Amino acid sequence: MNAQPIRVAVADDQALVRTGFRLILESEGIEVVAEAEDGEQAVSAVRRTRPDVVLMDIRMPGLDGLEATRRILAAPSEQPPRIIMLTTFDLDHYVYAAMAAGASGFLLKDVTPEHLAGAVRLVRTGDALLAPAITRRLVERFARPDAPTAAAPHRELGTLTPRELEVMGLLARGLSNAELAARLQLSEATVKTHVARILGKLGLRDRAQVVVAAYETGLVSVGSVPELP
Repeated sequence: MNAQPIRVAVADDQALVRTGFRLILESEGIEVVAEAEDGEQAVSAVRRTRPDVVLMDIRMPGLDGLEATRRILAAPSEQPPRIIMLTTFDLDHYVYAAMAAGASGFLLKDVTPEHLAGAVRLVRTGDALLAPAITRRLVERFARPDAPTAAAPHRELGTLTPRELEVMGLLARGLSNAELAARLQLSEATVKTHVARILGKLGLRDRAQVVVAAYETGLVSVGSVPELP
């Protein structure tokens, strides 16, 4: 029996963008269950259709994508959707704020069809869409150790084991589970277990938030993360 298709909602104030994304996703066997042209419609559509993934434009009239993301992820849900932010620029403080709020990553609007479909499939598995180079620049530019989001996770860092702290530090580089497994000589299943424990102990919902917390708590300091070999 075939697996159920991934269900996606697309929120963007430009009809052409929504139509283009719908055509691309549906050609890849991904079902678009809702479209929205502003944040209010996006929140309503998510409540109504319960998609697996939301493609959310940051800048929309009325309620913007950042506030819509906060409302969606704050709503009680056994399985909240994964949210990918859409932006025209790869360095945008709104994207960083969205990651802190729980978005699973971001895409530029000129993304290729292959990358778009791949990104949706990636975040659906529970991974985060964090290109190492862009993520590092983004977080180093906007992370603040005294940010309000740092307080709660910081108090709990002492509950992490040395291995979990190591994994969290490497997550700050944007490594995928497969890359973490290779670097630490562990199985991917073991890596997933470590990540799950980090999320649980720090009260975070997504590995993107782990990356943000690693900087804002001072576990990784701005400018201290070298390029990966």
